[in-house]
Amino acid sequence: MLVDSHCHLEYEGLVDEQEAVLDRARGVGVQAFLNISTKQAEWAQVVGTAQKTADVYASVGIHPHHADEHSELERADLLAAAKGGKVIGIGETGLDYYYDHSDREAQKHLFRLHIDVARELQLPVIIHTRDAEDDTLAILKDEMGKGAFPALIHCFTASADFGQQVLDLGLSISISGIVTFKNARDLQEFAKAIPQDRLLVETDSPFLAPVPHRGKKCEPGFVHDTATFLADLRGESLDSLAEYTTRNFYALFSKAVP
Repeated sequence: MLVDSHCHLEYEGLVDEQEAVLDRARGVGVQAFLNISTKQAEWAQVVGTAQKTADVYASVGIHPHHADEHSELERADLLAAAKGGKVIGIGETGLDYYYDHSDREAQKHLFRLHIDVARELQLPVIIHTRDAEDDTLAILKDEMGKGAFPALIHCFTASADFGQQVLDLGLSISISGIVTFKNARDLQEFAKAIPQDRLLVETDSPFLAPVPHRGKKCEPGFVHDTATFLADLRGESLDSLAEYTTRNFYALFSKAVP
């Protein structure tokens, strides 16, 4: 049994056939789904889907792309939403300097705000980082100095040095379908070395469909393809990888009930 630790079930391409998408994933052994929000306007819908669907959980947060749109967001707003039913994580949040859709200082401010709420509630922060390794690490190290908090780097594509440093800070790492791409050699090498107790798998659907689904809309069920590739890459059985990545999901997102 597998868990898709990061999907966007309310996004176009999935929301219009959401139940069929979930049923197809269940059919290949996916037992739980973490439905991720990226802006405040999505929170009610994301949480609502989790509340009506037994095996779906929710996160609340602001993606760095949307930081400029949320300059008025109050800590109390995020805190209240995070206390809602079946909300098991904070995010996704973080820094994205590749697209720079939002001011970098606004991204940093919201990243720290998310961490502050996560620390209080001891819910994992779900972190997006792209072309922002130095600032991401600086904020993580500074905030860890104020008090520990659980956290996950989702859809990991960063350098091995960054990966080792976040592992040293106690974070977990989630691998997406990107690991199956032919040009992902560096990621594949690092993915071999992630300790078993820190590894999760995800789709980030409807994006980043793994081989052999390249060019198609990604679905949560495709986490099976990513897990199969990853198990072979690491010289492990699919059953073993599925067992420990699922165990890791429930250990990290401790509000979720197996």
